[in-house]
Amino acid sequence: MIFTDRTDAGQRLGEALRPLADEKPVVFGLPRGGVPVAFEVARALHAPLDVIIVRKLGVPYHRELGFGAIGEGGVRVVHEAIVRMSRADEEDLAEVERTEREELARKARRFRQGRSRIPAEGHTVIIVDDGIATGATAQAACRVARAQGAARVVLAVPVAPPDAVAALRQDADEVVALSTPSDFAAVGEWYEDFSQTADDEVVELLSRSTGEAGEAHPGR
Repeated sequence: MIFTDRTDAGQRLGEALRPLADEKPVVFGLPRGGVPVAFEVARALHAPLDVIIVRKLGVPYHRELGFGAIGEGGVRVVHEAIVRMSRADEEDLAEVERTEREELARKARRFRQGRSRIPAEGHTVIIVDDGIATGATAQAACRVARAQGAARVVLAVPVAPPDAVAALRQDADEVVALSTPSDFAAVGEWYEDFSQTADDEVVELLSRSTGEAGEAHPGR
């Protein structure tokens, strides 16, 4: 299954998730690329939209290789096998984490623009990304939602490798993936347009979603 772009992926994912609308869920996108997808899901379900900020921890000298992820509220996921394989110095790994913690806090301020975080407590939480590779950031996001008191956690993505989907069922109550190709190599190869999502686009989509939610529920 090939998606035209993140909007197309979000519309298809929203259609697949429509049965959850009765649970009055809250939708959380993973910035940056997951937010355009989550925007369409929130629109389809008439649900509020927010972000869960997570940051990949990249191996020093090879930052594309993630050895884990961190999330809001002190959540931390580390893949010890990758740490051992990298043979990276502990001090270098700690410096990566310090830097990413600072960036996480900065992104939270940037994206929410002074708005309060939408509460997850007691709600069905749908966490949306544009795809899953290793699953570390998705795992961290699920743990953030749990820590915030989510009653049920649904992880929803357009595409993911089968082994990642299986592993993430330990952290999410349900994993919805429209496509789980056995020949998965990278998320971007399943999109015709996988151009980078800018911070400004994330801010705009969150603002638009807030406005639409207000129009749909006047007086709230």
